[in-house]
Amino acid sequence: MQENNNQNNQTEELDINHLMQIRREKLQELQEQGKDPFEITKFDRTNTAGEIKSNYEQFEQKDVTVAGRIIAKRIMGKASFCTIQDCDEKIQSYVSINDLGEESYKQFKTWDIGDIIGITGFVFKTKTEEISVHAKEVTLLSKSLCPLPEKFHGLKDPDLRYRQRYTDLIVNPEVKQTFLLRSKIISSIRKILEEKGYLEVETPILNTISGGATARPFITHHNTLDIDMYLRIALELNLKRLIVGGFDKVYEIGRVFRNEGMDIRHNPEFTELELYAAYEDYHDMMNIVEEIFSKTAQNVLGTTKINYQGQEINLAPGWKRISMIDSIKEVTGVDFNQINTDEEAVTLAKERNMEIPDKTKETRGDVIALFFDEYVEETLIQPTFIYDYPVEISPLAKKSPKDKRLTERFEAFIGGREYGNAFSELNDPIDQYERFKKQVEAREAGDDEAGMMDDDYIHALEIGLPPTGGLGIGIDRLVMLLTDSASIRDVLLFPTMKPLNQ
Repeated sequence: MQENNNQNNQTEELDINHLMQIRREKLQELQEQGKDPFEITKFDRTNTAGEIKSNYEQFEQKDVTVAGRIIAKRIMGKASFCTIQDCDEKIQSYVSINDLGEESYKQFKTWDIGDIIGITGFVFKTKTEEISVHAKEVTLLSKSLCPLPEKFHGLKDPDLRYRQRYTDLIVNPEVKQTFLLRSKIISSIRKILEEKGYLEVETPILNTISGGATARPFITHHNTLDIDMYLRIALELNLKRLIVGGFDKVYEIGRVFRNEGMDIRHNPEFTELELYAAYEDYHDMMNIVEEIFSKTAQNVLGTTKINYQGQEINLAPGWKRISMIDSIKEVTGVDFNQINTDEEAVTLAKERNMEIPDKTKETRGDVIALFFDEYVEETLIQPTFIYDYPVEISPLAKKSPKDKRLTERFEAFIGGREYGNAFSELNDPIDQYERFKKQVEAREAGDDEAGMMDDDYIHALEIGLPPTGGLGIGIDRLVMLLTDSASIRDVLLFPTMKPLNQ
């Protein structure tokens, strides 16, 4: 079977190479005739296919100029049909020798699927009621030297689709729709935040330390300064510096980078929304998460009730809110309010054959997090806020007044996945310094995901950070949710891929 597949691939390669050679010869002939399409620098089109097809009555019998890629051709002697695809739609064109003249029509018949052309003519409907352009003039604007893959085997292989997104967008129209929705989703979020008084800002991607989250950073080197620098793993610390500086509400939508594993939910670079509001807390952040998700779904899809991978989900406000400890008790019956020491918690974990990553994480708080990950997360199908996280896994969140072992932190879960993370931000510089010290100790003990000491951020807290609510939302995961996409690679135009030659 493998031998047959290899033979088929070799045959296809030979066929493609032969067709590419024919297309190059066609190009050379055009160049020799002084008709090189690559010398054309501009083409004045008047309308897109989508505009014409959605407003036919306005365009009927009127002249238009359209442009796009040939995706179908039917040659019928002295008259032909071709279909072009532009940025938003496809449209048919009737092309005849009587309208173009013998020489131009002869040239048209030699053009290939994939070529980019311009058409000037009037709009009409065929006998089958298909909206079309009756061509008076056609222009070859760009010669496609490589056949589209669907001519041979389609473009269904996900790996090839991600590597050749430009081809994927041509032959799989539903893919383009995903990215149009992505743009609308981000626009909707911006509008919601601007209406609530948030200021959009930009903060550095390159930093002299890594901080704001627990993750392994990418490291680069600045030659002039002769220092190592880190691609940001979060937006947090610089945005909170701006709250210190007097901006009450700020947000940023931007790329962050984490040098860690890749799967259907993780890409080394991804887009994150982070926002911070002075004089608010994590309960206010829950409210804004509900608003962002529900309003964006309504704005983009026209409903708050969606289907994600076969699961019916309602994003309307009124999400379930439950503490992490209570959620564990609800699913497993284990009540960590009755377990007060590290030793008790570790013993319980070992009794259930749960693996604790390392000795530095043998604490009650780490075991609580372990239990949640193991038993609870996958059960959270409808939108749910899990709040009051252990202090050990929340180095930037304010401690709960009710229990100093916990923090005012929540994460939002939908379909068994985490979509947002928020805090009542820690604004005590002394407490923050001690937590940074523990992160440094963990890093020195070999944890390369642990944070670093940020002396300047401590100084900013010493200047004074008001009580502040902060929130982070993974934009890519939100897009996955609202477009019913199974993998993060389906919502990234150019996901990270290992080079084929390695």
